[in-house]
Amino acid sequence: MHGEYKVPGGKLVVVDFDVVDGAIRNARVAGDFFLEPDEALGDLNRALDGLPAASDAKQIAAAITKGLRPDAVMLGFSAEAIAVAVRRAMTDARTWSDYEWEIVHDAAVPPRVHLALDEVLATRVGEGRRRPTLRFWEWEESAVVIGSFQSVRNEVDPDGAARYGFDVVRRISGGGAMMMEKGNVVTYSLYVPAELVQGMSFADSYAFLDDWVLQGLRSLGIEATYQPLNDIASPAGKIGGAAQKRLGSGGVLHHVTMAYDLDNAKMLEVLRIGREKISDKGIASAAKRVDPLRSQTGLARAEIIDRLKETFAALYGATPGAVTADELAEAEALVASKFATEDWLQRVP
Repeated sequence: MHGEYKVPGGKLVVVDFDVVDGAIRNARVAGDFFLEPDEALGDLNRALDGLPAASDAKQIAAAITKGLRPDAVMLGFSAEAIAVAVRRAMTDARTWSDYEWEIVHDAAVPPRVHLALDEVLATRVGEGRRRPTLRFWEWEESAVVIGSFQSVRNEVDPDGAARYGFDVVRRISGGGAMMMEKGNVVTYSLYVPAELVQGMSFADSYAFLDDWVLQGLRSLGIEATYQPLNDIASPAGKIGGAAQKRLGSGGVLHHVTMAYDLDNAKMLEVLRIGREKISDKGIASAAKRVDPLRSQTGLARAEIIDRLKETFAALYGATPGAVTADELAEAEALVASKFATEDWLQRVP
């Protein structure tokens, strides 16, 4: 068995081993990480030897931690990272380079069509009918996009939303409400086969799928970091958040919205959740919760998106693509049958 796992913001961990009578044998941990003292590498291999091959990541990580000498120092990786590499070896896991990637950056469509496209394209990737894809959204309308399990009345102030021209729509992924003001957000979706994140927990997969964007932001001079569970941040404040949905087709939808510019006062009039989150801190502190890309870079939104596309293409060899007429037609039909209906919007009133 052979498993690899690139720690987001860290090093590559590689594990090779045999499975004999249902147990891990002849384990060999390797990678470009740092480990002191040298003898601790033997500890890692011995900790894996004899473990049931059916062990989950938590059990593997616990065995490694227990077997590691007290003075050992691990830099760029962890017991949990080794466990992920082992689990990926035991499943049909793939790496980024196993796929031909496509980057889509089409003209703006209505918010509900964006949400429907997420479902259509992720489903098609899972079914093998579309190449794995990175898609950037363009906006000509503003919307509040609430999570799949959020209550409309708890999250959105209808008067504030109407006052500023924000439609209210519901996506298929969980997570919190996002105020998507046209021209002031950078939103992208990744549609990937489940095999790419095989062996990872949901938390691990969030960091794994966002590692490329951290590299892109750092190339712009932003000290971007991943903050569990689903935030992208910098020392100046939160930049954006991610959400994810795994579909029955075998496709995974992972989408991220980052603030390009933000009117905090408007946010507090449109989103009720914003008021609750800062109720013990005061309005002055709310303005510090999010630090947009515009203030951190001084660049136009289009320039930031171009750099992110360049980063992704350089890392994974992605080529330009587009949503097909057939895919768009399917998405528009899904808007009519699902995303534009009151049953969907009010599924959690």
